Amino acid sequence: MAAVDFSRFASVLRDLNVPGEVRVLPEAAPTAAAAAAQLGCEVGAIANSLVFAADGAPLLVMTSGAHRVDTARVAGLIGAAVVARADARSVRGWTGQVIGGVGPVGHPAPIRTLVDDWLAKYDVVWAAAGHPHTVFPTSFAELLRITGGSAADVGE
Repeated sequence: MAAVDFSRFASVLRDLNVPGEVRVLPEAAPTAAAAAAQLGCEVGAIANSLVFAADGAPLLVMTSGAHRVDTARVAGLIGAAVVARADARSVRGWTGQVIGGVGPVGHPAPIRTLVDDWLAKYDVVWAAAGHPHTVFPTSFAELLRITGGSAADVGE
């Protein structure tokens, strides 16, 4: 594996006073199960960063790896007519990051964010750090703080 440059993302975390350090995983972690296996934690402690188009606007849903997002429920929560998974081009444009490595922060502009209540069950949750090979430890409360997000029941 070539060296992964996560310095920009680590700088964003420092600016937000996040104490957790970015960790480089030996294998890409495109799924919560892959990340959990490498970290030795429960799948539910993985905070997936899923990007949706909500009536055409970006919406980031930080969901537990133990859940699938219920898009109808999310639409009702935010008052949108349509909430659908964003395509790879939109994800890259809105976040500056690729699918499989989208972090909760470090985007070109703030993105409306919902944080799955389920993540509050864990003292430590792991989120992507802007690259499919990088993660960082955080918490439910810290995700709410750094994203400016709202706690929500987003799972099926």
